[in-house]
Amino acid sequence: MSTADETLEKIKAQVEEETPDDITISSVTFEGPELVIYTPDAKEIANRDGIVRNLAQTLRKRINVRPTADALIPQKEARAKIEETIPEDAGVQNLDFDDATGEVFIEAEKPGRVIGRHGETLDQIAASVGWTPEVVRTPPMESSTVSNVRNFLKQERDERRDILERVGRQINRPTTADDDWVRLTTLGCCREVGRASFILSTPESRILIDCGDKPGAEGEVPYLQVPEALAAGPNSIDAVVLTHAHLDHSALIPILFKYGYDGPIYTTAPTRDLMGLLQLDYLDVAAKEGRAPPYESQQVRDALKHTIPLEFGNVTDIAPDIKLTMHNAGHILGSAVCHFHIGEGRYNVAFSGDIHYKDTRLLDGAVNDFPRVESLILESTYGGKNDYQTDQADSERVLKRVINEAHEKQGHILIPAFAVGRSQELMLVLEEAMSKGDIPTMPVYLDGMIREATAIHTAYPEYLRESLRNRILYEDDNPFLAEQFQQVDGGEEMRQDIVDEEPAIILTTSGMVTGGPVMSWLRLLGGDPDNTMVFVGYQAEGTLGRQIQRGQDEISMSDKSGPRAERVSLKLGVETVDGFSGHADRQGLETFVETMHPRPEKVLCVHGDESSTNQLSSALYQKFNMRTFNPKNLETFRFV
Repeated sequence: MSTADETLEKIKAQVEEETPDDITISSVTFEGPELVIYTPDAKEIANRDGIVRNLAQTLRKRINVRPTADALIPQKEARAKIEETIPEDAGVQNLDFDDATGEVFIEAEKPGRVIGRHGETLDQIAASVGWTPEVVRTPPMESSTVSNVRNFLKQERDERRDILERVGRQINRPTTADDDWVRLTTLGCCREVGRASFILSTPESRILIDCGDKPGAEGEVPYLQVPEALAAGPNSIDAVVLTHAHLDHSALIPILFKYGYDGPIYTTAPTRDLMGLLQLDYLDVAAKEGRAPPYESQQVRDALKHTIPLEFGNVTDIAPDIKLTMHNAGHILGSAVCHFHIGEGRYNVAFSGDIHYKDTRLLDGAVNDFPRVESLILESTYGGKNDYQTDQADSERVLKRVINEAHEKQGHILIPAFAVGRSQELMLVLEEAMSKGDIPTMPVYLDGMIREATAIHTAYPEYLRESLRNRILYEDDNPFLAEQFQQVDGGEEMRQDIVDEEPAIILTTSGMVTGGPVMSWLRLLGGDPDNTMVFVGYQAEGTLGRQIQRGQDEISMSDKSGPRAERVSLKLGVETVDGFSGHADRQGLETFVETMHPRPEKVLCVHGDESSTNQLSSALYQKFNMRTFNPKNLETFRFV
């Protein structure tokens, strides 16, 4: 009998001891971070308060109770009873039964009506049919990404179950090391923006946090090949943790699977879907520009298949000696501050990822309240001493002024923006400004994958700010469906038609002008001084966006299929409107640390250029008398 089997037998004995005598426990198994209990008496457990809660507290594990096959009523009969139990106004779209696990997945427009007050309707369903109900939301906007991810994971259920069982055994393996230390190695994004990647190590475990590319710098990837990283092979790590979906954090995760990684990725559900969307687009852009992609779409699917989504606030075992808790980072949909609890209270490390400290129209601000934290890994994108952004109200006033001035000249307004986060924030601003008459009502064209990213936002309204969530779910007033928002789906011909028509606003990818549809718009609009280009997000050093922002009036656009690069003269106006960035500015970063509970002993300032990380590190040291660092890539810090 293997060690894992011995552990499960011990746990089964504990479960049997803690449950009433009239309840039979058939088997227990690990599925990722969860302990799954199979019993013919799942109905009885559902009808009795406190059993699962008490087991979770005793075993210190997340518990999932499932019925054995002999406890399930036939699907046809179960379907009828479920439909009879759920209120009609829940808008049930589909019931999907999984015979292997005894689960029934209920897709509905209003999941709250399926769940019922305090989960009463779900409990009633479980008690009446035996099947374990799981609820998923029908997106208010049709999303091919959400639909494709759900269908793919459904098709891969058997293999995914095998993956989860293997991961669960790895998590619950016995600890063997006599030493006791915690180290962090920087593999990217130190004294630079992009290619975020870190290795968190203990004698027992190794966790890779993020694995991104560097915008505008082809070939600059994280230092995965060094001994401290993956030199011993991709499966020398226990898990990958992804803070959020932006490509400078997620782009190269599939390359791990290309070279043999077969372990879990932990992130939030919306980040999983956005990750797939952005990575596939990353491959598409590379192909269109004639670059050899670093991986194929199969590796994107492998990453999705190995992803274990977590909810904010849930403490989750991801290794024998490491627990992970994700908290809202306020940066983009699903972005997380990742808190690692190592050992039995041995050490605690928080990774900010990218954060926005204040509330925005789209999201609540970042969480900085933890049970314990000794070290903080803090982004420093706007960490320079002069990196103070105007507040959102002022930023919106400036944007509306710029739009009005361009409209008076009968010009077009071109806004390059990240498809995820900034585009949705801008859509909310524009929708309200037009409805109030602050700017003329005109078409707002969405180019690239902005509309699809927006649809994913509406699929996860629980991650949005409450006022926006209520508009989408309960007030039948989804601002993203306003009639002025129109998708560009006709390629170059449609873009030319738009340019020939009345003034319009064009929201397009990419946010740093590193490729994608924005290049076509520059060709079409760049030569007319009546048009205006508006930057609303960070432009990394080395990107074309930074060059244009600094005043470059002629740019080179490479045509990989032709013998020479095209030169484009830029005569359009160029404006920068601060305040729409998804990153905290210098004041926000300082306030995040100042109000953090508890305040960390050490702060490592990363994900900013050299002057930004250095200036923020010095300021935090002087103001709060804490140990601060602005590390280089390939440094290793021993925390304990």
